[in-house]
Amino acid sequence: MTATKRPDTLARERANELIRAWDGRSRSIGDPLGSLLGRVSTVDQVGVEARVDALKRRSIKKASKLWALDLAIRMMDLTTLEGKDTPGKVRALCVKGMHPMPGDPTIPSVAAICVYPAMVAEAKDALKGSDVKVASVATGFPSGQTFRDIKIAETRAAVEAGADEVDMVIDRGAFLSGDYAAVFEEIVEVKEACGDTHLKVILETGELETYDNVRRASILAMAAGADFIKTSTGKVTPAATMPVTLVMLEAIRDFERATGRQVGMKPAGGIRTAKEAIQYLVILYETLGPRWMSPDWFRFGASSLLNDVLMQIEFQRTGRYQDPDAFTID
Repeated sequence: MTATKRPDTLARERANELIRAWDGRSRSIGDPLGSLLGRVSTVDQVGVEARVDALKRRSIKKASKLWALDLAIRMMDLTTLEGKDTPGKVRALCVKGMHPMPGDPTIPSVAAICVYPAMVAEAKDALKGSDVKVASVATGFPSGQTFRDIKIAETRAAVEAGADEVDMVIDRGAFLSGDYAAVFEEIVEVKEACGDTHLKVILETGELETYDNVRRASILAMAAGADFIKTSTGKVTPAATMPVTLVMLEAIRDFERATGRQVGMKPAGGIRTAKEAIQYLVILYETLGPRWMSPDWFRFGASSLLNDVLMQIEFQRTGRYQDPDAFTID
């Protein structure tokens, strides 16, 4: 019987693996996490914002726009995370996720339905037979202000209920006070609790204060084992922004170059229009290239985006906007 490793031992081993990959030579050091974060470069704020402004002005041809709108639907995590969620509401959202425009089989299903852990089994049953995944928030979402053993237990419970993906929140208080080891170790433990279930790590960038912190938190989360990094819970303002997303995409690019490991990205919160979704996809393509243009590597956290995308598809096809009342309100 193999002894279970302590979380700090697992974290140290994982950080040392990343240091070896980053340096390209075999060695272990006493403070691998500190050494790793010491390699994180600062962010040129003016350069990031100028780059986003330039990419937002790119013009897209009609055929490419229709392709991008179709892709945006396939990348959506359709979300309901309210205290008033009911089994009926979750099942209705699942139906919409599988068939966003009933009667039109050319409209694809969304990537996932994102719910609270207690609703995972309900969503799993409602989505039976479809390709739509169930994502569950966990670890004391949205604040993360609870005990670590409860976070781990909640993660395991979500996985046991059938979650295909888990969206955890980092301990922003620990991060902002400089206790990076606590944040790192917690992600390592949650990833271990997930097993084969994909882990998205929410940074809550609206609370991280600077682009440098966003980049540092991105590298830390990926080094700890995140399969995706995600901007926001959607409960804090500002949520996703294009400059923050660019900073995170550049961190993903640099991390893959150093380690060979591809990590996904999920901007979430405040993305409401098809125009914005296409701008995000332009930024994604220009930063990470075609390998990331897939629901396997990029998602939109969305609760109100889908209807606007459906309206824009109808406009591109017919030249007329459909009445907003023709769509269900999420």
